[in-house]
Amino acid sequence: MKKEFVVIGLGRFGGSIVRELVNQGADVMAIDKVPERVDEFSSIATQAVVADTTDEATLKSLGIRNFEHVIIAIGDDIQSSILTTLMLKEIGVKKITVKAQNDYHEKVLRKIGADQVVHPERDMGIRIANNIISNNVLDYLELSDEHSIMEIRVNEKLAGYSIIDLDIRARYGINIVAVKRGNNIIVSPQADEQLQLNDVLIIIGADVDINRFEKKVLS
Repeated sequence: MKKEFVVIGLGRFGGSIVRELVNQGADVMAIDKVPERVDEFSSIATQAVVADTTDEATLKSLGIRNFEHVIIAIGDDIQSSILTTLMLKEIGVKKITVKAQNDYHEKVLRKIGADQVVHPERDMGIRIANNIISNNVLDYLELSDEHSIMEIRVNEKLAGYSIIDLDIRARYGINIVAVKRGNNIIVSPQADEQLQLNDVLIIIGADVDINRFEKKVLS
């Protein structure tokens, strides 16, 4: 069975989600109150609808409670974002992901039952900043306020050493969960795995420990 999603708000963020979900083979109902945006996705989404999602009767008439996951990607209209989230919870939608504008917006969304809250602009800013600061940082993903996953390129300071030689877990409190070498990925690498120049380490840990590791080894 195909997975079924609803995306509410067809700006840049919501639009990119619709396109990628469709590319992944999912059925997507795309909703916006601006007809021009809906027209743009009429040939992309499974169904494209002009609707005001702050109206409970409208949500019920669209059968949204039958979809397994609803993504609210409403742009600057925080009130509509909050009201839509509240309505969806009341009609029994199983999973709701909402784009937040700021931390206060997130607090309200979580209090009214949003299952997942994302900050795409903030998170992308953090990733770009990390990439700019260190040439060896390839990607960055925030897991929580205090923990992250990072991809780092093995430099001259790390190349030639085995994982046990570096003893990164004991020295810095971070874990190497995988090593990417060319087209190969070594998951849960052995302690005697010798690192090669330009390998990519996927590490996980507390932000303070990752920052300490960056300054000591990557700078």
